[in-house]
Amino acid sequence: MQKLTFPHPFQHEHPPVRNVNQLVEEKYTFAHRAADLVAAIVGSWTFIVVQTVFLAVWATLNVVAYVRHWDPYPFILMNLFLSMQAAYTAPIIMMSQNRQAMRDRLDAQEDYEINKKAEEEVRAVLEHLAAQDKALGEIHAMIAARSTA
Repeated sequence: MQKLTFPHPFQHEHPPVRNVNQLVEEKYTFAHRAADLVAAIVGSWTFIVVQTVFLAVWATLNVVAYVRHWDPYPFILMNLFLSMQAAYTAPIIMMSQNRQAMRDRLDAQEDYEINKKAEEEVRAVLEHLAAQDKALGEIHAMIAARSTA
């Protein structure tokens, strides 16, 4: 009978799992928070409804104004304000999206690292199970040899 051997216990030699949310929060600046806030506000139904009501009131007041039209049809002043709003909000939203893309890359990298760790641990478990299978086979053979003797 050969001596039963088992693999050495698995040693966790990898860095601990990191919380991606915490890593991202630590790197946030005032500009990041502001860009995210603007993107959240401008990208909401509340903003769309409020802006629609505001533009409808603007147009109505300038069409039916009895005293003074501050922006008569075709509403050039309103168009100027909307253009300025678009000129500022588009780059701010892009900054927020770029930051989100950076976060997604960090998330994907962390997922990859966790998958590598899991694969390493599964391999160790499978090696240990294979050693146990071999040991059980040896023990079974010993029992069978004793019972026939």
